[in-house]
Amino acid sequence: MAMQKTTTPNFQITAKVVYVPAESRPEQGYHFFAYKISIKNVGEAPAQLMSRHWVITDARGHKEEVRGPGVVGMQPKIQPGQTFEYDSACPLHAATGSMQGRYHFVAENGESFSVEIPEFYLIAPHALH
Repeated sequence: MAMQKTTTPNFQITAKVVYVPAESRPEQGYHFFAYKISIKNVGEAPAQLMSRHWVITDARGHKEEVRGPGVVGMQPKIQPGQTFEYDSACPLHAATGSMQGRYHFVAENGESFSVEIPEFYLIAPHALH
Protein backbone atom coordinates (compact mmCIF):
# COMPACT_ATOMS: atom_id res chain seq x y z
CA MET A 1 0.00 0.00 0.00
CA ALA A 2 1.55 3.29 -1.11
CA MET A 3 1.18 6.39 1.05
CA GLN A 4 1.60 10.10 0.34
CA LYS A 5 1.25 12.90 2.87
CA THR A 6 1.04 16.69 2.85
CA THR A 7 0.77 19.13 5.73
CA THR A 8 -0.56 22.69 5.70
CA PRO A 9 -0.59 25.01 8.71
CA ASN A 10 -4.01 23.63 9.71
CA PHE A 11 -4.45 20.21 8.13
CA GLN A 12 -2.46 17.08 7.38
CA ILE A 13 -3.80 14.96 4.51
CA THR A 14 -2.64 11.37 4.06
CA ALA A 15 -3.63 9.06 1.20
CA LYS A 16 -3.12 5.28 1.14
CA VAL A 17 -3.85 3.33 -2.04
CA VAL A 18 -4.33 -0.35 -2.75
CA TYR A 19 -5.01 -2.13 -6.04
CA VAL A 20 -8.08 -4.39 -5.88
CA PRO A 21 -7.49 -7.42 -8.14
CA ALA A 22 -10.91 -8.95 -7.40
CA GLU A 23 -12.64 -5.86 -8.86
CA SER A 24 -10.21 -5.36 -11.75
CA ARG A 25 -10.32 -6.79 -15.26
CA PRO A 26 -6.87 -5.98 -16.69
CA GLU A 27 -7.53 -7.96 -19.89
CA GLN A 28 -10.39 -5.51 -20.56
CA GLY A 29 -8.38 -2.44 -19.54
CA TYR A 30 -10.26 -1.96 -16.26
CA HIS A 31 -8.26 -1.40 -13.07
CA PHE A 32 -9.85 -0.76 -9.68
CA PHE A 33 -8.10 1.07 -6.86
CA ALA A 34 -9.30 1.64 -3.29
CA TYR A 35 -7.93 4.46 -1.19
CA LYS A 36 -8.15 5.72 2.36
CA ILE A 37 -7.87 9.43 3.11
CA SER A 38 -6.99 10.75 6.56
CA ILE A 39 -7.64 14.43 7.27
CA LYS A 40 -6.11 15.60 10.54
CA ASN A 41 -6.79 19.04 11.99
CA VAL A 42 -3.39 20.15 13.29
CA GLY A 43 -4.58 23.74 13.74
CA GLU A 44 -6.21 25.43 16.68
CA ALA A 45 -9.76 25.92 15.35
CA PRO A 46 -12.51 23.60 14.10
CA ALA A 47 -13.36 23.63 10.40
CA GLN A 48 -16.02 21.96 8.29
CA LEU A 49 -15.14 20.21 5.03
CA MET A 50 -17.67 21.61 2.56
CA SER A 51 -16.58 20.26 -0.84
CA ARG A 52 -13.94 18.42 -2.83
CA HIS A 53 -12.32 18.77 -6.23
CA TRP A 54 -10.35 15.85 -7.66
CA VAL A 55 -8.29 15.66 -10.85
CA ILE A 56 -7.79 12.04 -11.90
CA THR A 57 -5.27 11.37 -14.68
CA ASP A 58 -4.48 8.00 -16.21
CA ALA A 59 -1.31 6.88 -17.99
CA ARG A 60 -2.91 7.61 -21.36
CA GLY A 61 -3.31 11.27 -20.42
CA HIS A 62 -7.09 11.07 -19.95
CA LYS A 63 -8.16 13.55 -17.26
CA GLU A 64 -11.36 13.51 -15.28
CA GLU A 65 -12.43 16.16 -12.79
CA VAL A 66 -14.76 15.34 -9.94
CA ARG A 67 -16.38 18.07 -7.85
CA GLY A 68 -19.01 17.74 -5.19
CA PRO A 69 -20.20 18.49 -1.70
CA GLY A 70 -18.27 16.93 1.18
CA VAL A 71 -16.81 13.44 0.98
CA VAL A 72 -18.67 10.10 0.91
CA GLY A 73 -21.96 11.90 1.56
CA MET A 74 -20.69 13.81 4.62
CA GLN A 75 -19.51 17.32 5.41
CA PRO A 76 -17.59 16.61 8.61
CA LYS A 77 -16.66 19.26 11.14
CA ILE A 78 -13.12 18.41 12.23
CA GLN A 79 -12.05 19.59 15.67
CA PRO A 80 -8.43 20.49 16.54
CA GLY A 81 -6.45 17.28 17.08
CA GLN A 82 -9.18 15.19 15.46
CA THR A 83 -8.67 12.97 12.41
CA PHE A 84 -11.45 12.20 9.95
CA GLU A 85 -10.91 9.14 7.74
CA TYR A 86 -12.87 7.78 4.83
CA ASP A 87 -12.55 5.08 2.18
CA SER A 88 -13.35 5.48 -1.48
CA ALA A 89 -12.37 3.99 -4.80
CA CYS A 90 -11.39 4.90 -8.32
CA PRO A 91 -11.58 2.83 -11.52
CA LEU A 92 -9.08 3.52 -14.30
CA HIS A 93 -8.84 2.37 -17.91
CA ALA A 94 -5.04 2.21 -17.60
CA ALA A 95 -2.79 0.28 -15.22
CA THR A 96 -1.38 3.50 -13.76
CA GLY A 97 -2.53 6.99 -12.98
CA SER A 98 -2.72 9.62 -10.28
CA MET A 99 -5.17 11.68 -8.25
CA GLN A 100 -4.79 15.12 -6.72
CA GLY A 101 -7.03 17.98 -5.79
CA ARG A 102 -8.27 20.13 -2.94
CA TYR A 103 -10.77 20.26 -0.12
CA HIS A 104 -12.72 23.43 0.57
CA PHE A 105 -13.30 24.21 4.26
CA VAL A 106 -15.19 26.81 6.25
CA ALA A 107 -13.71 27.74 9.62
CA GLU A 108 -15.84 28.38 12.69
CA ASN A 109 -15.41 32.14 12.17
CA GLY A 110 -16.90 31.83 8.65
CA GLU A 111 -13.57 32.12 6.81
CA SER A 112 -13.28 29.90 3.71
CA PHE A 113 -10.03 28.21 2.76
CA SER A 114 -8.74 25.34 0.64
CA VAL A 115 -6.33 22.54 1.47
CA GLU A 116 -4.35 20.80 -1.26
CA ILE A 117 -4.73 17.03 -1.51
CA PRO A 118 -1.30 15.61 -2.32
CA GLU A 119 -0.90 13.85 -5.64
CA PHE A 120 -0.97 10.13 -5.07
CA TYR A 121 -0.36 7.37 -7.54
CA LEU A 122 -2.56 4.52 -8.69
CA ILE A 123 -0.29 1.73 -9.88
CA ALA A 124 -1.40 -1.84 -10.62
CA PRO A 125 1.27 -4.30 -9.34
CA HIS A 126 1.66 -5.89 -12.80
CA ALA A 127 2.47 -2.45 -14.27
CA LEU A 128 5.78 -2.44 -12.38
CA HIS A 129 7.19 -5.50 -14.14
